Amino acid sequence: MGKRRGKEMSKKVACKNCKYLSEGNECPMCHSGQPVQNWKGRIYIVQPENSDIAKQLSITKEGEYAIKVT
Repeated sequence: MGKRRGKEMSKKVACKNCKYLSEGNECPMCHSGQPVQNWKGRIYIVQPENSDIAKQLSITKEGEYAIKVT
């Protein structure tokens, strides 16, 4: 456990500003340096311009986002 295909698994963090999920200390989406490890739920946005959920969550770019960041 803890390894996948010979590589260490990285724990994803959510950006406190835009909720984008990534593995680094700086958000690649909004360039904020506020990663948070406490998040719940995951949503994949594929076509934000056609998604009512993306509009409700104010998401304008494709990607993987946390639903709730604490």
